[in-house]
Amino acid sequence: MSSLMLNFSDLLVAYLAYVIATASPGPANLAIMTTAMHQGRKSGLYLALGVVCGSLCWAILAALGLSALLSAFGWAFTVIKVVGGLYLLWLAFKAARAALRKTDIATAPIMADQKSGSAYFLKGFLIHMTNPKAVFAWVAIISLGLKPDAPAWMSIAVVGGCAILGVFVFGSYALAFSTPTMINLYASFKRSIEGVMAVAFGLAGIKLLTSRL
Repeated sequence: MSSLMLNFSDLLVAYLAYVIATASPGPANLAIMTTAMHQGRKSGLYLALGVVCGSLCWAILAALGLSALLSAFGWAFTVIKVVGGLYLLWLAFKAARAALRKTDIATAPIMADQKSGSAYFLKGFLIHMTNPKAVFAWVAIISLGLKPDAPAWMSIAVVGGCAILGVFVFGSYALAFSTPTMINLYASFKRSIEGVMAVAFGLAGIKLLTSRL
């Protein structure tokens, strides 16, 4: 019984670390927020689902020991890092362009986007999969939840539980920022928020490209 309680305690620690990591502002959350506000709840949810799936992929790979593999094959990490950095810089450019554009979303209804749900899903997936730092976050989360003597079901519980929490956290961003109240609030500070996004994406991209991790 005491061993089971310790396992559940480790699970709670891992879940708490995951919620803190996913709920804090970052490229994925910013993308979900703006997509939900500009293209509506459905598009935001598709993008959030893509982020969750990207996170789940990193979780599974981390559980299988990808960090050791990347350490052994440095070129693979370099490729992922460069692709991720360039993609974040592209997002920074788009955000900066939006910040400079004079639009009034407070008085205009959300317009239907030409992109399909799968396109938003892919965007969310790429945002998370092109961020190699996510795997190191997952290595930390899994190490918190999985001790050397942990039973086999613990790895499933850590990854599966965090996936469910990811749906809740990222989905909440999409739902909250697709409401009229949040849209109107965003409209009041649109250019400032887009500017902050541009800086955040830009700094993240530059840091990723110049990092020595």
